[in-house]
Amino acid sequence: MVIFGATGDLTKRKLFPALYNLAKDDFLPHTFAIIGVGRQEMTTDEFRTQMVANLKEFIPGGPEDKLLKWFEERIFYTGGDFDDDKKLFSDLKDLIGEVTTKLQIPDNYFYYLATPPNLFADVTHKIVKNGIGKEENGNWRRFIYEKPFGHNLESAKQLNADLLKTVKEKQIYRIDHYLGKETVQNILVFRFGNSIFEPIWNRNFVDHVQITVAESLGVEQRGGYYDSAGALRDMIPNHILQLVTLTAMEPPVSFEPDAVRDEQTKILHAIQPFSPEDVLHCAVRGQYGEGEIDGKKVPAYRDEAMVAAHSNTETFAALKLTLDNWRWADVPFYIRTGKRMAARHSSIVIQFKQAPFTLFRNTSVERLRTNRLVIHVQPDEGITLHFGAKIPGPIVNVGPVDMDFNYVDHFGEQVSTGYERLLFDCMIGDATLFQRADMVEAGWSIVNPVLDVWSALPAREFPNYASGSWGPKASDQLLEADGRSWKNLVD
Repeated sequence: MVIFGATGDLTKRKLFPALYNLAKDDFLPHTFAIIGVGRQEMTTDEFRTQMVANLKEFIPGGPEDKLLKWFEERIFYTGGDFDDDKKLFSDLKDLIGEVTTKLQIPDNYFYYLATPPNLFADVTHKIVKNGIGKEENGNWRRFIYEKPFGHNLESAKQLNADLLKTVKEKQIYRIDHYLGKETVQNILVFRFGNSIFEPIWNRNFVDHVQITVAESLGVEQRGGYYDSAGALRDMIPNHILQLVTLTAMEPPVSFEPDAVRDEQTKILHAIQPFSPEDVLHCAVRGQYGEGEIDGKKVPAYRDEAMVAAHSNTETFAALKLTLDNWRWADVPFYIRTGKRMAARHSSIVIQFKQAPFTLFRNTSVERLRTNRLVIHVQPDEGITLHFGAKIPGPIVNVGPVDMDFNYVDHFGEQVSTGYERLLFDCMIGDATLFQRADMVEAGWSIVNPVLDVWSALPAREFPNYASGSWGPKASDQLLEADGRSWKNLVD
């Protein structure tokens, strides 16, 4: 594994701990090595010292000494200027050859580009040009690209075209760490591995779907990046639309990567495109002001470091999506994401329709609560089914009942960064949880009209929600107009 951007935050906090966890669970081959590549000049020994210190900091409970030693011996480093077409990549080629021979590693490499997106195509081209990206004699070369993959539809198309000039689509793995979460992966098993839910997973029984990805944190140290991106770009074309596709897709003919991704792509194409008029009525944006989180006062977005004093960047976005297909006709999908909200909470809510006939007239039960299925994505992964049951006593009275499945209770605590499954899948060549070029472009085509309207009509009322709340009033009104409401922190 060759990591470009090896001295960055992602590598020390996520990638190395994920690789350690894979090794601990015996999912890494014994013939395995990691080469870090960065702009910073340092020796392999210095890099090893840094990575060992990082593992001690970011592995809960600390790493095992024996495994840490095994890991340390397989870490190497080379540094230089990424713009240098010759020296850095020539040094990398030599180091790969040296490590491969020394540790008797098969001639299979994958490259992780933990770099700014504007370097993706250039670095890939230089890897291939220097003879370390070509597949031959049955050996493979794979390339993992971090999000964001483009910043709008045009740039995503251009990036796809630039990459495909030097590598094949089957070599490209566009990573979205959100899909490494167990509950997200479990959506497919839950839907298609159990016969009791799929028959009611359609417009005949489902009233609407809500998908929430709420964060209590602000922009932290990412103000510079975030102020040029915003909530819509940062979360919806990747994380949230992936959740929409897994929730709404038809059963694939198999669990082969392209069979699954074909069905996901169909959902993206089924989402009705927004007209400028639709954006005004079906899209909501917000920006957090000052407020209180966990009893502590926090600043407004415009007062965060590296954020413009009069920024019009949204930190909250909500959309009402409509799908043009047989299964989901007339079933709205409401999606929202935001920072500095009341709690860190991500979920998929399947709200079922009211029972067609109320048998309990002339009793205290005049109106039954509707059934609701909640898939909790984070922080506590699990599934809850809400339904009604009779309260014991001589009169008919119905109370809400919950059936809860919690991952920790059933399977124990699993130490995970969210990257373990994705790195392992790349190594074995399973691209199911990675986006194809057409998926990326379809996702951007959904949000592009919203971006266009929002850039043409800057928000006048920012900031419009207090830190520690559930977002702007307009978000509630988006659902209230349809006689519905958001389900906040469903337990």
